[in-house]
Amino acid sequence: MSDAWLGPVDLYVIGLPSARPDPAALTALLELVDSGLLRLLDLVLVTTDDHGQHTITELAAVPDQAAFGIDARALKAPGLIGEDDVVELATVVPAGSAALIVAVELAYQRRLAARTVESGATLLGYERIPAPVVNALIDSLALDPEGLA
Repeated sequence: MSDAWLGPVDLYVIGLPSARPDPAALTALLELVDSGLLRLLDLVLVTTDDHGQHTITELAAVPDQAAFGIDARALKAPGLIGEDDVVELATVVPAGSAALIVAVELAYQRRLAARTVESGATLLGYERIPAPVVNALIDSLALDPEGLA
C-alpha cells in the first residue's frame, strides 16, 4: 500500500436557502460518504451580510450541529480548509445568504493511486472537466444522455 494519507481533495461551496441549513442540503454528499466513495474532511459555514461582509464558523462552533445533519466529530481533518481557501471561495456567496464550504476526499481515487503505485506505474497527469462543460459537449454531439446512465 502507498504511504499516501489522502487522495485528491475537492472543495465545494454549497449555497443554502437560509442561514439555518436543512439537512436535506447535504443528503447526496452524506450518501456518498456513507458509501465510502468520499470522506468528509472539513466543513465551514459562511454567512454574508447585506453589505458583503463574511462570517466564517467552523462546524464545531455551530450551536445546533444537528441542523446540518453532521456531527463535528465525523470530520476527518477539521481545520483543513484554510483561511485563504475560505476568503477565495466566499466571494461566490451572495450578500444576505449563506453557504457551506465542504472539503471531501475522493477516497476511490486514493485507492486507485495506491494500486497504481503498487503496480510500478506512475500517474503523469490528472484533469477534471467540470460537469457543465461535459454536459454541453454531450448536447453538442447529440448523444443520448440516457445511454450514459
